[in-house]
Amino acid sequence: MRFPFVSLSLLVGACGGSSSTPPVVAPTPESRPLSFLAAERVIVTPTFGMRMPSHLEQGTGVGRAIDVMRALDADIAQALEERGLRRTWILPADLVASYKRNPTYAPDPYALAEEPLRGRSLAPGTRLTEPLASQLRTMIALHENARLVLLPVELRLERVGEREPAPNRATLRLVLVDPRLSEARWVGEVKSDTASIFTSQTSAALAQRLVDLILPRS
Repeated sequence: MRFPFVSLSLLVGACGGSSSTPPVVAPTPESRPLSFLAAERVIVTPTFGMRMPSHLEQGTGVGRAIDVMRALDADIAQALEERGLRRTWILPADLVASYKRNPTYAPDPYALAEEPLRGRSLAPGTRLTEPLASQLRTMIALHENARLVLLPVELRLERVGEREPAPNRATLRLVLVDPRLSEARWVGEVKSDTASIFTSQTSAALAQRLVDLILPRS
């Protein structure tokens, strides 16, 4: 399946509070800033939203946003599986199953209140607002030993250079949050190579680069 090159806006934040002392996170190399997550039980939420940039809106035949987002979620799951993290991490399919078992208590993973986090000022230490703080706090309570939540916050398309036709680059913005402390712990991005369209290969490459932040490729 191929998708036209598009940009997605996925917005995220940090979550609920706890009196326990957060674990000390040792400094890590810039190329692998999330390496400490390899030993953690982490929740990964679905892609939140999608935005089509104006220069691609005419005559590009862009597919449905929901199809692009779900394909990206599947690629992230596959990349985590290939590096051995799927056994301990909780992914969107697991969150959906939990929601179906507990519909009056568990939050719908596709209806998290992430809109307030669209602002580009989001930074480590930012506090979550309600109802997102409570939604993510409930989410980790339903998954034993889960402490952190990794949210694909924004997938956007950026025009590269001034020549015509200008190539584009997809950027996936990510936010790591601690629901018990109700705050963002880390904010970062992964980028695709430049291309004229967003294909299934672009989506898979972004997913691999996400996991590169945690573990090297074998």
